[in-house]
Amino acid sequence: MSAIYILWLRQLKRYLRSKSRIVGSIGQPILFLLALGFGFGPIFQKAGGGNYLEFLSPGIIAMSILFTALFAGIEIIWDKQFGFLKEMLVAPISRLNIMIGRTLGGATSSIIQGIIVFLIAILIGFRPNLLMVPLALVFMILIGLFFTALGTAIASMLDDMQGFQLIMNFLVMPLFFLSGALFPLQGLPKGVLLAATLDPLSYGVDGLRASLGGVSHFGLALDLTVLSVLTLILLGVGGYLFSRIKS
Repeated sequence: MSAIYILWLRQLKRYLRSKSRIVGSIGQPILFLLALGFGFGPIFQKAGGGNYLEFLSPGIIAMSILFTALFAGIEIIWDKQFGFLKEMLVAPISRLNIMIGRTLGGATSSIIQGIIVFLIAILIGFRPNLLMVPLALVFMILIGLFFTALGTAIASMLDDMQGFQLIMNFLVMPLFFLSGALFPLQGLPKGVLLAATLDPLSYGVDGLRASLGGVSHFGLALDLTVLSVLTLILLGVGGYLFSRIKS
């Protein structure tokens, strides 16, 4: 447990000490909240959708967690190139503990990012159901764990930082735009709806929207079940791929 804690603390300190990283990663969510929230708000309201900022905010919170969690995997490649990962792998601790510590650290950083965006959304005008905030936090944790494990799994198979960034850029945009973060899933063409249903982030966005705003497409129970099962599966896959890294 001490090894897991130390690796978790290392990831957290790296995140907290990088002020430019924190400030830079909240720029895009703020732009989405202001430009889309107020820009499309009147159109969304005229179409009978209600307050667009209330609809949009959970999706942007999920987006900020997604970006931070996925790109946490790049630190594995960074540690590979500078030899720190090799030192960890030859230490008398299991690779599973190393993977768990790093994943928990990356997930914690992404959750902090999500909480920051959540608070900014409230300042802008988002009015969540405060009684359901603990449940929303559960969904933030699941989203952070799932996508940090995904980033770890992909980084475990790569040695090239540029290749990792290209793969992440290829994944991030479809995951985000198909998740229903920006638009309702009701009434979509069957092909788009199928893609959204297969998108793991859809269940995270829907869970956050259900808990904070009381609006759900899949249902709160299904959101929690699907995201929990997928997170456990991906943690196992990420642990297996990390264990195969050659020291």
